[in-house]
Amino acid sequence: MQADEVLEKGDFACPYNSALLPKLVLCLSQLPHNIAPCSMLPKKGGYAYPAINVTSLPTINGALRAFSESKSDGIIQVSTGGGEFASGTSVKDAAFGAIILAEACHLLAEKYNVLIALHTDHCHPEKVDSFLKPLLEASRKRIAEGKGPLFQSHMFDGSVVDLKENLAISKGLLKECAELGIILEVEAGCVGGEEDGHDTSGLPIEKLYTTPKDMVEVYEALQPIGRFLFAATFGNVHGSYKPGAVKLKPSILRDGQKAVMDKHGAAAEMDLVFHGGSGTSESDLRETLDYGVVKMNIDTDTQYAFTRPIVTHMCQNIEGVLKIDGEVGEKKSYDPRSYLKKAEISLCERMKIACNDLRSTGQTIFGKF
Repeated sequence: MQADEVLEKGDFACPYNSALLPKLVLCLSQLPHNIAPCSMLPKKGGYAYPAINVTSLPTINGALRAFSESKSDGIIQVSTGGGEFASGTSVKDAAFGAIILAEACHLLAEKYNVLIALHTDHCHPEKVDSFLKPLLEASRKRIAEGKGPLFQSHMFDGSVVDLKENLAISKGLLKECAELGIILEVEAGCVGGEEDGHDTSGLPIEKLYTTPKDMVEVYEALQPIGRFLFAATFGNVHGSYKPGAVKLKPSILRDGQKAVMDKHGAAAEMDLVFHGGSGTSESDLRETLDYGVVKMNIDTDTQYAFTRPIVTHMCQNIEGVLKIDGEVGEKKSYDPRSYLKKAEISLCERMKIACNDLRSTGQTIFGKF
């Protein structure tokens, strides 16, 4: 793509400066809102986008504040569990809750001078019809109304089935996504640990590592259809672990990319996603950026960052938040706003660390196209 070429989608056209931003990674949704229209970044030795899971307005606001203060574009994402939570304990509809959170993001992002992409996290085969399909239909309706898609990318996690079945489902979903200008993230190999009730902690260790053969097969199956991101696994484990407890092998990404490029050329280098990164050393994290990682999920660490100041607030104001020995407590202490503001700010500070770790701080392309 040349520097004077233009990317077109729907009702907008976005100039692409190949000298400044050498590789298109995500071509996302609409102007004039700050849900990113075209989000691009360098591949090798560059930076990656932090992708934070949100469940509520305070978590969305904390993420947006962090990206804005870091001058970093970023990704806000919703899991099936997060969507179900957002819909309320009575409704318990993951897709409906995800739509609510996404619409809130579309409105709130307009207040910030950074670009935000919306994504959905792990969707396993049994939830495609109840979660992913309704969200694609919601995007289809928005596009028919002259708007961009609701989400700019979705993840299908077929790692629970064999690769042949995984890719068969992925190909069908990618075709549907591509028709809507949406990117599909896929996974081959399993991320260990537990997330959103899905537990893979008992898997054999070899299942945690994607092979070069797998990476070639994924590329050859999906590349002709549309834009995709690939969550290749290299020992990743969901959850919180002490440094050194998880044995990451970033070289797996290097070797897999080499196998793909040896067969299909340098342009075949894939855009990779890093899951299960809590406790990762800075050297391992930065090494993955050299091998094509463009997105890293942040969930466990921000959950802790959000919860920690709430616990402190409760401990420091125990006689105010509880009605003890016939007393009435203190309204300003148990008002949820008093501790949720602290939680939002703490989450924000943790996300700013993630932006620094992934070298996205100061890299926003807002206003540069």
